[in-house]
Amino acid sequence: MGCILSCQKAANPIRTYGLKKATVLASLLSTLLLLVALGMILYEAIERLADPQPVAGLLVIIVAAIGVVINSATAWLFLKGQKNDLNIKAVYMHMVADAAVSVGVVLAGVLILYAGWLWIDPVLSIIIVAVVFMGTWGLLKDSVNLSIDAVPETIQTAEVEHYLLSLPGIISLHDLHIWPLSTTQTALSVHLVTTQEQIDNTLLETIQHTLHKSFGIDHTTIQIEHQSDTFHCRLEKEI
Repeated sequence: MGCILSCQKAANPIRTYGLKKATVLASLLSTLLLLVALGMILYEAIERLADPQPVAGLLVIIVAAIGVVINSATAWLFLKGQKNDLNIKAVYMHMVADAAVSVGVVLAGVLILYAGWLWIDPVLSIIIVAVVFMGTWGLLKDSVNLSIDAVPETIQTAEVEHYLLSLPGIISLHDLHIWPLSTTQTALSVHLVTTQEQIDNTLLETIQHTLHKSFGIDHTTIQIEHQSDTFHCRLEKEI
């Protein structure tokens, strides 16, 4: 909660975007901590596999079952928000990992109690670590990409370019940049080259509205240039 509140602080002359980017750093840190936790679980599982120890099956089942309920309920609370916020997704993955481990412990407890298979506990732990790792790896990749200002995966640059070049009077564009301000907000800046003599403010408002509605881009900076003043254009509309 402290991170969320601090990230909402207003911009200042030094941090002109405020602390919005801290949400990206938080998601990256959460992902790294989750990977460390998975590594610890894997290490302990390998040790237990090499040297199985007696386990109080019934007690393990009861405690783990409580963990399944609590972690599953918590993960459910974050289920909707994690689709649109990488930071919430990191917390969601933590809860899913905890719930999965608890499920594995319950299954292991049952098999140990009735079959005496001491090896099943570490084996299930290794399987769960592998499954959770696959989901966490994607989260890590997304967090790293956002931390280095890569275009969010929900936005296709080519589609944004196509839309901008389809606007009336726009013949080319250059210096198009799309980057994350936070885990939930995206910014765009671009130079549009036009044949029109006067800047159409209505067109600018339309562009900003469409970029927000169709692509989820919240903060837009557009520079209009007349074709006679432009010496290099990277993308031109096909004639």
